[in-house]
Amino acid sequence: MTATALLFRDDAYARSCTATVLGVSPEGGVILDRTVFYAQGGGQPGDVGVIVRADGERIAVTNTVYGPDRTQVAHLVGPDAASGFAPGEAVELQLDWERRYKRMRVHTALHLLSVVLPYPVTGGAIGDGDGRLDFDIPDAGLDKAELTEKLNALIAQDAPVTERWITDEELDANPGLVKTMSVQPPRGSGRVRLVEIQGIDLQPCGGTHVRRTGEIGQAAITEIEKKGKQNRRVRLSLTA
Repeated sequence: MTATALLFRDDAYARSCTATVLGVSPEGGVILDRTVFYAQGGGQPGDVGVIVRADGERIAVTNTVYGPDRTQVAHLVGPDAASGFAPGEAVELQLDWERRYKRMRVHTALHLLSVVLPYPVTGGAIGDGDGRLDFDIPDAGLDKAELTEKLNALIAQDAPVTERWITDEELDANPGLVKTMSVQPPRGSGRVRLVEIQGIDLQPCGGTHVRRTGEIGQAAITEIEKKGKQNRRVRLSLTA
């Protein structure tokens, strides 16, 4: 089985690519040999956009997901539209960049939030301009204004955001790199991708991020919810 090459892992700013159809999935997905579309996972939604066929027809992609074995990526277009694609067909993918870029900014901001609140993360979600993290933390009188100030101070450092890879064994030898309790880093290929915010943060992550923290813009902590005895949900939104 041919795996889908995940171009977004190497260049989160790529907005389009050519690809070849490998097949279709039962739920109405077009499986391609390569993609710039992020596949849903780790709290980050799958990308949307269009598949452009050789005759110029534009087919809307409503979500992007991994197949059962997580080696192939399906671009969901619906069963009727998917049935018209044949293996070997050449197509072009065009990403809804505005939506993706907001998610990149939010995702990077959430990494910074995990520095502002250095507690185990029990869950999280990324939206189009907002997001949240759940922390295993007792009621400590968290203050939205104080957290917002600390978060924006980190953003203002305009620190570079880079990626590198380590082996599964290297990660096992450094368990402190993993902040998330509910979602484990993607494994299976023998290596794990680390995202580093220079001088601020380092953790495994398969998502998409901006190149510098300054690209996040201003952000604000909008809500702090008590979800359990030691579970606090902290929400943020981009404000500029």
